[in-house]
Amino acid sequence: MELDGRVVVVTGGTRGVGAGIARSFLAAGAEVAVCARRPPDEPVSADGRQASFTPLDLRDPGAVRDFFDAVADRYGRLDCLVNNAGGTPYRLLGEGEAERHARVVELNLLAPMTAALAARPWLGRTRGSVVMIGSVSGTRPSPGTAAYGAAKAGLENLARSMAIEWAPDIRVNTLVLGMVRTELAHLHYGDGAGIEAVGATVPLGRLAEPADVGDAAVFLASDRARYVSGASLLVHGGGERPAFLDAATVNKES
Repeated sequence: MELDGRVVVVTGGTRGVGAGIARSFLAAGAEVAVCARRPPDEPVSADGRQASFTPLDLRDPGAVRDFFDAVADRYGRLDCLVNNAGGTPYRLLGEGEAERHARVVELNLLAPMTAALAARPWLGRTRGSVVMIGSVSGTRPSPGTAAYGAAKAGLENLARSMAIEWAPDIRVNTLVLGMVRTELAHLHYGDGAGIEAVGATVPLGRLAEPADVGDAAVFLASDRARYVSGASLLVHGGGERPAFLDAATVNKES
């Protein structure tokens, strides 16, 4: 299989997008280690193979370093880090204290940097790669999730700088995600009808599935992307239809 013998870490890999990414790597033949603050409801598995799980708070640099050392000791190598852990509740800037917004930035920007730094010695030995999980929230205004959008914008810039500083030994790329249908999609888009309506606004006609993201991550980690570094790959189904097209009173499609 494409990634036979490779070892991959997926942070936040116990549910949603992270679990989908982990399953894609398992299906591609990789050994997968996932970490999160809480264990999964059931083991993350695919094609009869299972990811290992370690409880970890990515905001604890010492624990993060110990985790990557343990992964390398267990498997003998590390080939890819997928920095997926992150997220945010809906909160307008004026409705939360600065400390709350700072915690969102810490989880979505500083924690991925901490993980990448801890993984770097091991990735350098295998000429491996880092895949950052970014968001379209970092490329446009993000009302209600402003701190998250700012963090994701910073994450994409961080990846580009890492790609230069760590070349040629380590490739670093970003997947810039649009809307994804997970078990928590109802918190963002409402009931089934709301999710379907939101999906209809995407040019490809639906929300992404976690496996769509996972397959893109496998590509960036594979030898097929051996000359891809410092790149931002949009995984958003074609993006968002500009609002002015629907508001205009001319040039309407018949």
